[in-house]
Amino acid sequence: MEDKVRDALEGIRTYLQADGGDVELVEVTEEGVVRVRLVGACHGCPMAMMTLQNTIERMLREEVPEVVAVEAA
Repeated sequence: MEDKVRDALEGIRTYLQADGGDVELVEVTEEGVVRVRLVGACHGCPMAMMTLQNTIERMLREEVPEVVAVEAA
């Protein structure tokens, strides 16, 4: 599952990099929880949690149905 998550994050990364940000995969748990770190312009952005939930989590769950949640690390 980790490889699927990495591949999906590559597609999401394009959107974040367009605004000067990025995302790093920290871990994928056996339970299906994905932990990521927002970096660049995304780190500390007031909209970071919305981006995490409304964009990253939504897109990951569409592409990798085994993902049950996405959390900031």
